[in-house]
Amino acid sequence: MTLTFESIMASAGIDPAETLVIRHAYVAVHNDGTPGIHPNTSDDDLLAYTSVQSISTRTFPAAPPRLWVVFLPEGGDRARLWRVVINHGEAERNDVVRSFHLEVCDDLADLRNRLVIRWHSPRTWRVNATTAAAYEVMEIADAQPIRFPGFDSLVLEHPQLQAVIREHRYASWRTALSSVMGIYLITDTRDGRAYVGKADGAENIYQRWTAYATNGHGGNRDLRGLDPTTFRFSLLRVFDPSTPEPVVNAAESHFKRALDSVRHGLNGG
Repeated sequence: MTLTFESIMASAGIDPAETLVIRHAYVAVHNDGTPGIHPNTSDDDLLAYTSVQSISTRTFPAAPPRLWVVFLPEGGDRARLWRVVINHGEAERNDVVRSFHLEVCDDLADLRNRLVIRWHSPRTWRVNATTAAAYEVMEIADAQPIRFPGFDSLVLEHPQLQAVIREHRYASWRTALSSVMGIYLITDTRDGRAYVGKADGAENIYQRWTAYATNGHGGNRDLRGLDPTTFRFSLLRVFDPSTPEPVVNAAESHFKRALDSVRHGLNGG
């Protein structure tokens, strides 16, 4: 049975009826003189490039859907997934083009630069996802392992924490985090407030952080109701699993005092 893009979208909860699929072409300069893109174009420039579309409704939909799945060309009929972006609507326009407010989202994040589909119409650069649903999946490349940066250098935004928990390329990170107990810091980047927590006893850092990746609050009443997408995770101190519990508790109390996380933070708010 042939694996199709429809199955990929279904696994991510993407509704083809509400989605546009784009395959960019590498063009140095367009016929109208505007700059194109090349294989080394940065992600920021690719997002900016994607956000600008023709004002002609024959070229681009008058009311494009909320979700756009963007691919890059790879020779012949191959198209490799770049990003999935959310269209927040038209930002501005002139007599020639419209620009849209686009935001990269986490849909299919684990397949970025790995998923390759067969693009059936080389001269067509965008199609409705209901059409692309039938496109064959040609390849899902192995993800390149990412080196663990060390406990002292570890800083994770919540979306990256979720990737660490589920993606194969972070396997060494999970091994490292499973090997220690410790004191960790969660910073709400919206206002700078801090939450100091611990993993001790039968629970290691990996197990504790898996709860945050899953539900955002990890069972902590002080964090319930907050938006976890603005949380930043780091480690303050790590301990060998054989460390006595009073030692871990003393370290937790020290960091709560040092960071004033009870009176002016998120501990016991």
